[in-house]
Amino acid sequence: MNSEKFVKQLNEVQDLMKDEKYKEAIVILEKLKIIEKKGEFDYTLTHKLYQLISNAHSLFNQQNIVKIMQELMIQKRIMPISELNELINQRTELEMKDSEFRRELEILILRGILPYNIEGDLVIF
Repeated sequence: MNSEKFVKQLNEVQDLMKDEKYKEAIVILEKLKIIEKKGEFDYTLTHKLYQLISNAHSLFNQQNIVKIMQELMIQKRIMPISELNELINQRTELEMKDSEFRRELEILILRGILPYNIEGDLVIF
């Protein structure tokens, strides 16, 4: 694949991410990652690829966390982070470590997307 087609694919991924279609974006990014390893691409393209991969995975995780958290807040008031992460991993295709889950959860709280608090190892709804 030449650089022009590579850039076009990266732009397509950005459009998918704007539309919150993170899973579709990840599929394309994984294919581009394989292509990038075989080819000689400019550093800026490679950097952009890996930056998009990281962002897409994080946003995909956050999207799934929000869905499950909204369901759980009706049922519970306090839950340990590890238990919550286990529930989310069971209900989705995610497989996050507790530390990764906590980071994603903290980002969602800081962005004002989830109105919860974290106290120690507990999430308070």
